[in-house]
Amino acid sequence: MSASQSAHGRPMARRGLLVGTAATALTLGTVSFADAATGDDAPDRTRTVRGTLPTGSPDYVYLPVEVPRGVREIAVSYTYGKTPVPAGTQGNALDIGIFDERGTELGGRGFRGWSGGARSSFFIRADEATPGYIAGPVRAGTWNIALGPYTVAPEGLPYEVTITLRFGPTGSAPKPVYPPERAKGRGRAWYRGDCHLHSVHSDGKRTPAEIAAAARAAGLDFINSSEHNTYSAHSAWDGLWGDDLLVLTGEEVTTRNGHVIALGTDPGTFVDWRYRARDNRFGHYAKAVRRAGGLVVPAHPHATCIGCHWKFGFGEADAVEVWNGAYTPEDEIALAEWDNSLVAAVRTSKPWVAAMGNSDAHREPDKVGLPQTVVLADELSREAITAGIRAGHSYIAESSAVTLSFGASGGRGLHAGIGERLRVDGDDTPVTVRLEVTGAPGCTAHFVTDQGTLFTATLPESGTGTVQWRTTPVYAAYVRAEVRHPATVPGLPGALAALTNPVFLEG
Repeated sequence: MSASQSAHGRPMARRGLLVGTAATALTLGTVSFADAATGDDAPDRTRTVRGTLPTGSPDYVYLPVEVPRGVREIAVSYTYGKTPVPAGTQGNALDIGIFDERGTELGGRGFRGWSGGARSSFFIRADEATPGYIAGPVRAGTWNIALGPYTVAPEGLPYEVTITLRFGPTGSAPKPVYPPERAKGRGRAWYRGDCHLHSVHSDGKRTPAEIAAAARAAGLDFINSSEHNTYSAHSAWDGLWGDDLLVLTGEEVTTRNGHVIALGTDPGTFVDWRYRARDNRFGHYAKAVRRAGGLVVPAHPHATCIGCHWKFGFGEADAVEVWNGAYTPEDEIALAEWDNSLVAAVRTSKPWVAAMGNSDAHREPDKVGLPQTVVLADELSREAITAGIRAGHSYIAESSAVTLSFGASGGRGLHAGIGERLRVDGDDTPVTVRLEVTGAPGCTAHFVTDQGTLFTATLPESGTGTVQWRTTPVYAAYVRAEVRHPATVPGLPGALAALTNPVFLEG
């Protein structure tokens, strides 16, 4: 393996490569600053490491750095070769992050930041850090720069990492200010939110202030901070929340076998991502998300980007993102798979998993709030919103212009709304399903059951209308509503304008 050269440019001996205990990790030879003078007046010290990672490299490669006492700032930059490759062959992509002297143990306390491939340099000191990284003292000990060879070209991945230590008084770390768990709200009401957003704290281009402004412009009541593999943005919303906007904190846990939103976790919660489905660790971290008060929501489960397709199954999911950004065939597949899961839940009498939609907005022209999840909650608070999402008391809309009211009634004055069960006297008892729509001109309404779509109606040109349909529990175990635009691609249904979670019918 041509894996590394020393900081002085000489080839590193084979013994300089230490294979870690995990099958998916590799530890390189240690970078030492032992000869560096320390003290307030000490000059900056820099070391550079060069090497090449071969195809088949582990998911994570750690570069240990011995940090002496008296360091006020550690700064890291890196570059790597992007060799042209033949069509159909993956080129080089290398992510980066860092762990401090507390170690790289999975789920441990050593995490200090991750930027993936979004930036080529970062720094950490007590009072400040690059977005994506956690400010705090640079304590003495062995730090580890984490390299993630996302894809490696056939010729290998040449890299160069430069580490600079700056000495002097460390300063004091500010106490983080986190968003409150409750906003004023409107009491029990339908609240609109977007729970999958990216800022400059991962690979987005918007600042938190720009996201908050866009959320208000989109008519949202709540958002969720969901940066890739870091919680650094949790403390970046000071002054941006208000009576009209609840800011939840979370993470997009970005593994090599799919992405999952940790939605509404306690501020400052770190959820590790360094595992694959074959490692049987996802259940452990799903439980950790729930212990931190959050929901486990697989994101864009059928996305075609490398590492995006969901491989962990849905047994640990509290909800699933079936609509991600502007509607595409990937969403249509996710929707169909989710509908199949409803059929299986009915057949086996097992719990069902609710659907939600989010924008996954990164930058212009991505629209914050396209789509948005509209949740029935007792109040505008973290606890009430996450409870509503988990229970499926929600629908998805392409914008705040679209509103739905959906439910079923039957028997002796009984009624059930979205995410609820209507229990009537017998399997043949008539049930009336009713959908009210506003803001969907040119669209059609569809009632979907465990047998498929059993009723379709064209909405008035104004986009405001009411659609009713009669059925029985023996004919439809559940009913959910879709509002769709006209089809534009032959053989494919039109894009969604809105989608509800189901109402279950029981005799």
